[in-house]
Amino acid sequence: MSETITRLSPEGLHPTPGYSHVTVVEAGRLAFLAGQCPLDRSGALVGADDLDAQVDQVVANALTALDAVGARPERVVRSVIYVVGDETETLGAVWRRLTGSALGAAFTTASTLLGVTRLGFTGQLVEVDLTAALDG
Repeated sequence: MSETITRLSPEGLHPTPGYSHVTVVEAGRLAFLAGQCPLDRSGALVGADDLDAQVDQVVANALTALDAVGARPERVVRSVIYVVGDETETLGAVWRRLTGSALGAAFTTASTLLGVTRLGFTGQLVEVDLTAALDG
């Protein structure tokens, strides 16, 4: 059986330094999204020091990436959420904002919420990593 892997970076998301925003594996039809960051389509950080604004941008980016492969939040099978900090209040606030968003159904599946020291971009406070099962 031949396995096909397709990598793409959909229009509407920022350019990357070599990775793809979405990887689709034909065997089993899974989509592995790169960690979605609070960057606008030009690659600029959204919401410096504003956790809510960053969560909202991550949600918008994740929805764009899911849409690019014909997936809905309900098709997400795994999520990992990274938040700069270790305060329970901050972690909980991010979780509540994510679960109350248009992406909320993605977090009813296997999920991990982590407090971390730093993320990849200066000023970045949150990142979300998703895996989705695709139809067909």
